Amino acid sequence: MNARKLGAMAVLAGVAVAVVPWLLPTGPNANLDAARFLESGSLAIGAAVVFAGGLLTALTPCVYPLIPITVSVFGARKAESRGKALLLTASYIVGMGVVFSALGILAAKTGQAFGALLGHPAVVTGLAVFLLLLASSMFGAFELALPERLQTRLTSVGGAGVAGAFLMGSVSGFLAAPCTGPVLTGLLAFVAKTANTTLGATLLFIYALGIGVPFFVLGVSTVRLPRGGVWMEWVKSVLGIMLVALALSYLKDASPWARDVVKGLGAQLGRMPGALVAGVLALVGVLVGAVHRSFKEGSRDFAFKALGVTLVVVALVLRGGALDAGPVGALWVRLGVAEPPQAPSWRWHHVMPQKKATFSSDEFEQVLAQARSEGRPVLIDFFADWCAACKELDRETYPAQEVISQSSEGQFLTIKVDATHSDDALDALMERFGVEGLPTVAFVSPAGKVLQRPRITGFLAPVPFATEMKKARCEEGSAC
Repeated sequence: MNARKLGAMAVLAGVAVAVVPWLLPTGPNANLDAARFLESGSLAIGAAVVFAGGLLTALTPCVYPLIPITVSVFGARKAESRGKALLLTASYIVGMGVVFSALGILAAKTGQAFGALLGHPAVVTGLAVFLLLLASSMFGAFELALPERLQTRLTSVGGAGVAGAFLMGSVSGFLAAPCTGPVLTGLLAFVAKTANTTLGATLLFIYALGIGVPFFVLGVSTVRLPRGGVWMEWVKSVLGIMLVALALSYLKDASPWARDVVKGLGAQLGRMPGALVAGVLALVGVLVGAVHRSFKEGSRDFAFKALGVTLVVVALVLRGGALDAGPVGALWVRLGVAEPPQAPSWRWHHVMPQKKATFSSDEFEQVLAQARSEGRPVLIDFFADWCAACKELDRETYPAQEVISQSSEGQFLTIKVDATHSDDALDALMERFGVEGLPTVAFVSPAGKVLQRPRITGFLAPVPFATEMKKARCEEGSAC
């Protein structure tokens, strides 16, 4: 790769690491259906990212070499008309989309149980090891593929015609399995945390559409796809880096000390400086050789490739920590470069249970009794470490001035309940408050009554969140 192309790739990687996390969608809420979720501005970008992930998967060696063979088998290139070719190719892609959508629905149906399973250290460690093995395959340590006999049998399913194209599409996911894993694992985890079946089916269908783009190009047009070459190894390197970062992300969420380290680094740097530092690290990592060098080209390339991959992975992990940090890093305040924030900040009066402690029902009831005696409304946030939308609330909603002002004006007593590791007492509390998914924000009136309305499930932006808080301050029957 020449210096100009390498420089452009490095700059693009640095900008992507710094900027893209701000453009990704927030989690859905109970009042937000999948159609509105995908149609809103930033969430449309999220759907585009899913589509791009599918396209990237199609460019891997697991899928790409099969495209011309598959298209010829179901007859799109030999169709007597462009319309017939379009119908055959569309049938193939829809067949693939149906299978992936079924996976999305299954992941969404598991909901909280899937997320709680991901929070178990043993499960997370096993998943991380699996992802690292996949990453090793992407980097060329070994070849991961289905047995040749099984590949032959799967390829023979279907045949020419619309029905044959549909059936071939439905089994193509198994042929591509070794390379769909890198993108599909993270996507299924996100869908499970939303517990939204429509959203799960839609996002996974979009992912399948991304994979189907090269099939569509070759099946419908007379365009010939570029020949396979070294660029396919670059795609594998990108997916390998994503896999390593994903594995570390799972370990971070399941390990308190790792989570505290990443969170502490983000707090030291701050949100914007942390993004810039992560972008620079990613840029340097790509320049050093994270993508274009190979682990199999001698010790010198091996060393540069390892250094580059390490820098990019560290950049991605650091970017995740900075995303949840405050606007001003503690490091810059100590160095005298920045002033500490003067605006009021959100504060939790009680976090239950504390780290390495079990939930105490008596302590919780004492807090509620105190609030009732003082005539204060109570805000109770049920969260978990594995819950993505919970982090969105902490990052986007609670620090907002509208929410802080409403809390101060209404003299709310705030409680954060950690449901990462459930026990009988905590399960009973969640059943009492009707918690079906996380995050759930429940309210208790100043008179001590648990309110069924308002009730917040999932992410909610600051302004409507403050409106719900104002409703909770009102005595039953009085105007807000």
